[in-house]
Amino acid sequence: MSILHSANLLRNPEDRRSFIEKCAKVSFGLSVLPFFTRIAEAAEAPGAVTAPNAGLPGFGKAKRVIFLQLNGGMSHIDTFDPKTGASKGPGSIVSAKGDMQLTSYLPETAKISDRITVIRSMTAKVGVHASAAYLMRTGFEQRGTLQHPTLGAWAQHFLGASHKTLPSSVTVNRNSAHGNGWFPAAYSPLPILNPADGLLDTKSPVSEATVAKRTGLLAQLDAGFGGKASDESVKSYNEFYESTFQLMKSTDLKAFDLSAESAETKARYGKSKFGQGCLLARRLVENGVRFVEVAIGGWDMHASLDDRMEEVGGDFDRVYAALIQDLDARGLLDSTLVVVASEFGRKPSFEGGGRGHHPLVFSTVLAGGGVKRGFVFGASDEKGYAPKENGVSPGSLHATIAHAAGLPVQTDIITPAGRPMQVGNKAAPQVGVFA
Repeated sequence: MSILHSANLLRNPEDRRSFIEKCAKVSFGLSVLPFFTRIAEAAEAPGAVTAPNAGLPGFGKAKRVIFLQLNGGMSHIDTFDPKTGASKGPGSIVSAKGDMQLTSYLPETAKISDRITVIRSMTAKVGVHASAAYLMRTGFEQRGTLQHPTLGAWAQHFLGASHKTLPSSVTVNRNSAHGNGWFPAAYSPLPILNPADGLLDTKSPVSEATVAKRTGLLAQLDAGFGGKASDESVKSYNEFYESTFQLMKSTDLKAFDLSAESAETKARYGKSKFGQGCLLARRLVENGVRFVEVAIGGWDMHASLDDRMEEVGGDFDRVYAALIQDLDARGLLDSTLVVVASEFGRKPSFEGGGRGHHPLVFSTVLAGGGVKRGFVFGASDEKGYAPKENGVSPGSLHATIAHAAGLPVQTDIITPAGRPMQVGNKAAPQVGVFA
């Protein structure tokens, strides 16, 4: 490929990104692009953010966030918002600590219910899986070709990188699609598709001498056409290689290694991908990663809800309780916000052994990061069909998380298309959930 052709190719952002990835993998054996480009910006982080809501309860209490995304749609009635009468499911209602009630599918969560806040009045209009998952991950409904960022990218924009070597955000058990939205690709989360494998392809298959030789050649090529294709992305080439090599040599890679955990700890989290993912999330936030999303599927329970809740719900129950207890024991819970988010709820009518999609009301759960303990916010009606009081939109949930993380939720960001956007889609944070 000629230098002139390369320069023309690099003017297109998508082609440029593909070009860099291929060059890195062929020349140096690297495949972690674009997740470590410009990580060195941590040294230039903008610092403290002033915001109109900075004086409200909970602002900035969460130094890190773990976002647990339950794909498929958790039944609120059979978990965190049990009902009697016709809506009641196969599980029984049990009293948790305080005045909170859960179902018998969540016995371990009931034991730590004095450390969580349940929001029982989430409400939305989207009942299709992919669109609902997008809404819950970003706080925005999916519109045309515009991609909205997740909270990790918002936080990196306002607060800068959270670590000089490690990424600021990571997704576990899912890819990084749409993570950075309209923000630069450097804000995209690092995907870990299998937490047991950790971070792959971190060692170059060629010697350090070969790497040094190829790096020198790259510098010569860059000097030859850098002026002709001078833009911010071209300038980031050397920063990418420098930051990637820095990571590869860093001892911080140990954060991705689950084998360093004790046998007792690994047993508490279990061997499921969700359990391994939550254990990895705890290790990552403990070592400086600001935002970690962990996905778990299997919640689309149109039939066999009882069996599926015993299996999928039972795994969630054990792992979630272990995560909260582990963070608390390590002194991390007060400064770490753990979010349990579902695509939507499920219908009050129990038919065919399960329930259909129901976005009109459902539940989410918050723990740590300055929220109240043993608290229920909002309520659904007696059937679990609609909010009874204090309805909370997905945008408001995101504004609440952002508020806890110290982000200025009322500050406009102008997208490349010239549109003003705010984290949470201009919704207000629910400060009533904070202590």
